[in-house]
Amino acid sequence: MSNKPSKPETSGDNHNIHWFPGHMAKTRRVIEENLKLIDVLVEITDARIPESGRNPLLSQIAGNKPRILLLNKRDYADDSATRSWLEYYKNVCGITAISCDCRSGAGLSGLNALFKKINNDSGKRYHGATRIMAAGIPNSGKSSFINRMAGGKRAAVGDRPGVTRGKQWVSIKSNKTGEACEILDLPGILPPKIEERLAALNLAYTGAVKDEVVDVYELAASLAAFLAEHHSAKLKTRYNLDISADSGNGNDVLGGIAKSRGMLISGGGLDVERAAFALLDDFRSGKIGKITLEFPPL
Repeated sequence: MSNKPSKPETSGDNHNIHWFPGHMAKTRRVIEENLKLIDVLVEITDARIPESGRNPLLSQIAGNKPRILLLNKRDYADDSATRSWLEYYKNVCGITAISCDCRSGAGLSGLNALFKKINNDSGKRYHGATRIMAAGIPNSGKSSFINRMAGGKRAAVGDRPGVTRGKQWVSIKSNKTGEACEILDLPGILPPKIEERLAALNLAYTGAVKDEVVDVYELAASLAAFLAEHHSAKLKTRYNLDISADSGNGNDVLGGIAKSRGMLISGGGLDVERAAFALLDDFRSGKIGKITLEFPPL
């Protein structure tokens, strides 16, 4: 498997996809219009792709607004890589970053106290409760974050100036601190175009981009080649594959998965399309193991 690219070129054009539908453009406008109403911006990203999973538009729009970056789905990411990212954001970027699992609530216990501290440090409060804007790309875990913070109840606070369809305020209150918060819930937003090929692939691998707009087989073959080179032991464990006897070619890996799982088409051929979906589903749900796709700059 030597001399193979980490993520080989595919015959598709997955990295030049334009995915800026009207609702995303509308969400950007809503973010810009409501920034003056909030105290803290909470940005949620996928811990497996901390940078690819961030929308640079948020930094352009947010300016100097206090920000907390949540590296969500930490249970799917490599622990050492996540620690490196936390240090990078703190020491290089000056951003408060926390690793967490928004579904279980792990890592979120200190957020209410942090929100209160940010408000106290700012020396001003715009309203009675701390107001938070939750933002992130699709499938980053934003809804899980809001549901967890609200205790499973997404109760709309009520109309606010400038309220538009698709936006709501969710009320939460900490039982420990008594701190009241309101979270502005908005649809996920992707940038209009991803210039970096690997960033586009990372977004597609993790499901931030709908499979309907990519060539799923080519995408899975690319991911399979990356995993064969960098995480062959995990592939062996999950699919009982003999990677050592394999070239590491993504097509061969998918064929091996189909064979191992008995995925056949009429006539006895291997159903590699089904294997492609299985690989992507297993990766996205963390069933292959803890895997991080990108690392901080040296």
